[in-house]
Amino acid sequence: MGYMKHPSPGRPHTFHIPVMGTGFSIDTPLRVAKYGISSVISLFDDVLIEQMRRYHSGKYGKPYEKICDRDEDARANRITAYLDLLNGLIRDQVEALQSSPFEPGSEITRYFEMLPDSQLRQSYVEMLATPESAEKTRMQDVLRHRAVPGSIDVNIMTKVDRDRYRNGNKLPQEFSDAMAALRGYAKSILQSSIIFSAGVNRHLFGYLSQFDDFFPDDKGVLKKKIVLKVSDFRSAMVQGKLLAKKGLWVSEYRIESGLDCGGHAFASSGYLMGPILDEFCRRKSEFIHSLHEVCNKALAILGRSPVQTPQDVLITVQGGIGTADEDAFLLQHYDVDSTGWGTPFLLVPEVTNVDEVHLEKLLAATDRDVYLSDTSPLGIPYWNLRTSASEQTRRQRIGANKPGSPCPKGYLVSDTEFTEVPICRASRVYQKNKLEQLSQGDISAEQLCAMRKNILAKSCICHDLAGGATLKHDLDPNARPALCCGPNIVNFSRVVSLEEMVGHIYGRLSLLTSSDRPHMFIRELMLYIDYFRWELQKVSEGLLDRTTKWFLDFKQNLIGGIEYYRSLAEQFSREQKERFLRDLETLSQEIENILSSTTTAAAIEGVK
Repeated sequence: MGYMKHPSPGRPHTFHIPVMGTGFSIDTPLRVAKYGISSVISLFDDVLIEQMRRYHSGKYGKPYEKICDRDEDARANRITAYLDLLNGLIRDQVEALQSSPFEPGSEITRYFEMLPDSQLRQSYVEMLATPESAEKTRMQDVLRHRAVPGSIDVNIMTKVDRDRYRNGNKLPQEFSDAMAALRGYAKSILQSSIIFSAGVNRHLFGYLSQFDDFFPDDKGVLKKKIVLKVSDFRSAMVQGKLLAKKGLWVSEYRIESGLDCGGHAFASSGYLMGPILDEFCRRKSEFIHSLHEVCNKALAILGRSPVQTPQDVLITVQGGIGTADEDAFLLQHYDVDSTGWGTPFLLVPEVTNVDEVHLEKLLAATDRDVYLSDTSPLGIPYWNLRTSASEQTRRQRIGANKPGSPCPKGYLVSDTEFTEVPICRASRVYQKNKLEQLSQGDISAEQLCAMRKNILAKSCICHDLAGGATLKHDLDPNARPALCCGPNIVNFSRVVSLEEMVGHIYGRLSLLTSSDRPHMFIRELMLYIDYFRWELQKVSEGLLDRTTKWFLDFKQNLIGGIEYYRSLAEQFSREQKERFLRDLETLSQEIENILSSTTTAAAIEGVK
């Protein structure tokens, strides 16, 4: 491949497994942390978290005392109890792994065989080549202590912050969903990272300062680290400075493609991953030093000791990575510290929670089956699998003239158009009222059809995304799982082991369905062109307001990205460069054709 980068200090691997839905990675650390692989748990669904705590407590013979919905601070306490359980179980796993023999198939052998080319792996290879002796035993003892676990990280989606009510009365703000989840993590014994996604939540960010673990101790060590999932450099600077002004240091900026991802898609205005990564690479040093100055001033005001040199800052990237060459290029050319591989791990049953039926659906998925949808009640574009049981149930309800969900969990309630207490736009109550309102309105038949379709598209994802876990572990045999895989799933077509997927990431084998797959940068550009068309269609249907400037800026950003990629192609091999440039030319022409069409011109003219 021509590229190699050693893992960051304290990290055995150069990749991590991001959060996936609510249930797919809910216990992933229990499957991979002992092998040095870091992964992320969603703190979204405390009902699922409590179910999983009961399940794993029973499986591993640990005491379990139920935390009921009505218990004081139940959400935070459920999260704390589950995270502490995982921490203890993984500690036991690591101790067992470190004491296992260096022989084929053993846990410690699995650990070292999966490592990337690195100094640690080289030490292992040297040990294997050493004849049986006291020296070989010494080398093995050193390696045992170097077999450190991956991080048990957690995720909070900042926009999901439902207020809580009791007996019809709104509880204080610290009991909102995001605040309680943060408190649950802060009270846990974990030494890991919390990842905030979906932008700024000022109350939540301010609440961080209530917990000492997010500040450096006397030795400058952070027990709990803050990670921001960001879309571009400006977003990182704004959010990083907001937290620095509170004396809080962001230890990692996790850059995710706006569209080539799973779950909710926070599309940019045409800014592409390559140029975004380039700006981070060029301005990282300036970025860190400016935030360090702001953070130290805040620490002094708080009466805390300033940190003489900036804390470490990692720049990581995820979204649409499909080959070892792409992975290595990101690590080397943009000097990122880790890459995120999510969607492909849905096909690794020992890592994620997908039931057998939906594994088959993923294997058979085509580009038509995996689509950017209006499914999310949050009104944010959302990657959905058309063939999932959740989608089948939604369509059946519509066919029976009973659209909408009974809303069993209510995490995504946000609408007060028809009620004083917020309800969910995927609920039966909301959809019934909204459809009745539409039928009485004075709008065209065409617009009525589009608006009905948009309303009925909303699905109960907050409950159904747990279905993969509850069905797989027989916690809810009637679960109707939703699947939020990214479009990258169509490039993989068989169920594989953890070793095989790790081997694919590091270039030891290839799991791709087809060698004709476009480069990840090309694929993201294609998705943005499709998104541009989607936005135009919504404007023409009266579902969305956009200014003419927005469309023109979007086009200009895409064209600027294409120009950047033309220059970047010089870094590729001859064969890869030729195809990459051909694809760029084709897509550049496609953009011009879209904007020069009569339909597009009329749509843009209509939003002036």
